[in-house]
Amino acid sequence: MKPRNLINISSVTTYPLQNRINKVSVRDFATPPEVAIDLSQFLSSLPNILKGQEFLALVDDIVAAHRNKKPILVMMGGHVIKCGLSPFLIDLAKRGVVTGFAFNGASSIHDFEIALIGETSEDVAAYLEDGRFGMWEETGRLMNTATQHAADTGIGMGEALGRQLVARDAPYNAYSLLAAGIHYDVPITVHVAIGTDIIHQHPSANGAAIGAASFTDFRLLTTLVTDLEGGGVVLNLGSAVILPEVFLKALTIARNLGHTVSQFTAANFDMNQQYRPVENVVKRPTEMGGKGYTFTGHHELMIPLLVQAVLSRL
Repeated sequence: MKPRNLINISSVTTYPLQNRINKVSVRDFATPPEVAIDLSQFLSSLPNILKGQEFLALVDDIVAAHRNKKPILVMMGGHVIKCGLSPFLIDLAKRGVVTGFAFNGASSIHDFEIALIGETSEDVAAYLEDGRFGMWEETGRLMNTATQHAADTGIGMGEALGRQLVARDAPYNAYSLLAAGIHYDVPITVHVAIGTDIIHQHPSANGAAIGAASFTDFRLLTTLVTDLEGGGVVLNLGSAVILPEVFLKALTIARNLGHTVSQFTAANFDMNQQYRPVENVVKRPTEMGGKGYTFTGHHELMIPLLVQAVLSRL
């Protein structure tokens, strides 16, 4: 075959992040109550039918997993962060309820930008017109630097991004799950597809480093999945493609290596029920004896309800 020309992105122009107009600010983020709300009367009032029954069962499974020291893994798409829900999930990490998080690339970017400037979510249509979409200097340079460090040192992308934020003492680290993962020693893995994220447009992007760092996190997630047997819980919050596919492969490796991972609970929360989360997280993985649930609704309502229900029971 004749040689193919590859685009050279070393001359791409980037722009200061602080000049960007954003749609999401920490000013509008959720504020978890300092003391767990007593929802016992509300929970007992729910109908023991269909989703009312399943919601109560999931809450009981999460509570049991925590008390029995079984893993509670949360996989999440970027929209969860854009809905201002990070404080609820940080609270669960601080309390030791959630024992691991898995991000797609978008989740890591939105979380990282929140930590840096307290805002995220640019106007894609407006910036796409003149080629400025995603071309933000600090986001690309700092995240790619951390990813390169991860590849050089053999750590995962999630840990490297969290360390970067903590080392910089980023102004809004209190709202960052990546930073919280470092503070509370909760693993956060990041799973990317090359070309899907704005930091891959940046002149500092190194595909080999991105692949190595994300692959390390894939291996770490697989380790976490091996411990789900016997009452663990995995929640998929709003990832329609990447994380359901990653989870299915991690589960396959765990079983291939002789780990019995069958008796666990899986649940999918999203505004629409998509094929991959339903099949690859809820149905197929639990066919050997586990339990699977699906809940449809807006993240900004369903996730606070779930969190407060769990904390109320605990």
